[in-house]
Amino acid sequence: MSLDARLVVQQGSFALDVELAAEPGRILAVLGPNGAGKSTILGAIAGTVALDAGRLALAGRVLDDPSQGAFVVPEDRNIGLVPQDLLLFPHLDAVENVAFGARARGADRRSARRLATQWLERLDVAELAGRRPGSLSGGQAQRVALARALAVEPDALLLDEPLSALDAGTRSRTRRDLRRWLADVEAVTVLVTHDPLDALTLADEVAVVEDGRVAQHGPIAEVTTRPRTRYVAELIGTNLLTGDADGTDVRIGPAALVAADAHQGPVFATVSPSAISLHRHDPGGSARNRWPATVADIELVGDRVRVTTAGPVPLVAEVTPAALHELGLAAGDEAWVALKATEVHVYPR
Repeated sequence: MSLDARLVVQQGSFALDVELAAEPGRILAVLGPNGAGKSTILGAIAGTVALDAGRLALAGRVLDDPSQGAFVVPEDRNIGLVPQDLLLFPHLDAVENVAFGARARGADRRSARRLATQWLERLDVAELAGRRPGSLSGGQAQRVALARALAVEPDALLLDEPLSALDAGTRSRTRRDLRRWLADVEAVTVLVTHDPLDALTLADEVAVVEDGRVAQHGPIAEVTTRPRTRYVAELIGTNLLTGDADGTDVRIGPAALVAADAHQGPVFATVSPSAISLHRHDPGGSARNRWPATVADIELVGDRVRVTTAGPVPLVAEVTPAALHELGLAAGDEAWVALKATEVHVYPR
């Protein structure tokens, strides 16, 4: 039941060319900014967007291969889809919405309703069976839509921004429940999202898509500890630097950092904003990495303050409001940045 795909689609000036692989029982998150190609990927798998080149196979069955003239229409792909706007049928109650797939495949009304009731029970919304979508809350409608997608026992389950329409409180609860529900799904699950928390919470692996290409792909732990693009680094809240290492010395453009571990050749280096200390004057001491900088921007984020610095090695530092007040720093001020070598994490490019 695995998914094996190279999806090549040309839409006007936008070109998508990505390779994706996913195994049954595992969740692949496709993560990326708006316009990266996430919706095109979903459409290509679902069959609403035809490939211009490449090949899409699911559960050992070729669904789209332009070179062979093969194309399976959406309704014959055995794919369950939960679209962003859910698209529940407004004139049908919850149980009839969930029964729709089975009815479309030839099941009689009684057996389709029995199957639908079982899925509503599994998702803890059996009491909503007789209610129409217009009377459901966002979280309730989300569960009914998921039950409808799963009731057809799909080879692949596609989730398009499944939590984006929910308010913050409902989103948190539904995210927790969604992971529990998906744990027993035997199908390949592809989750398309722009929210890193959805990916981190729900997925086993992540494919980061930027400008129609996969910028990074792998297990969640690898992607979050070793980002390879600025977009990924910003999502997880760290500084990403590109340089060349010679032992523990890492040259970043005209400047250099000292790391704790030795490497050779092209590398990435990450530095946590919370590991950076700011000072009004040269702090001296044991920090081997310190330099003068200019405060470029100050932003309050929750109970922390992010301070963007311009200098030999531009970095974003994170301090408490009290620490910033004590320093008396404002945009345009001169300051010193200090960073221990043990806080510079280096890995090959």
